Amino acid sequence: MFFGTFTPKLDDKGRLTLPAKFREELTDGLMVVKGQDRSLAVYPKAEFLVRAKKAAEASRTNPKARAFVRNLAASADEQALDSQGRISVSALHRNYAGLQKECVVIGNVDFIEIWDAESWESYSAEHEEDFSDGDDEVLASFL
Repeated sequence: MFFGTFTPKLDDKGRLTLPAKFREELTDGLMVVKGQDRSLAVYPKAEFLVRAKKAAEASRTNPKARAFVRNLAASADEQALDSQGRISVSALHRNYAGLQKECVVIGNVDFIEIWDAESWESYSAEHEEDFSDGDDEVLASFL
């Protein structure tokens, strides 16, 4: 599982060092895809394949489901950690997430998110009340 917030820097070659505490769950490969809110999502490869297969079971006659599966598959980039725990973030993904040098990597329980630092700061400030207010439906299984 993935928890915590980290602030690695994207190097000039588009490589990003993932937190050491996340690496053990990623040794069998990982998938980087477009995430929500202009972030990137990083899944252990096995977890991603389960989710992708489930998504692909959606009705192909539903335009929104078809678009989601198409975009998910098209944006998927299989990666492996290098010896220093880095991944190469593709130009497509850097552009999508607006990644500059300063990045934020957060654990989101069963996957990792990569954000541009300014975007994360803005998102966090905008959604702080959502966390503080807590929806009973969302929190029921946690509290």
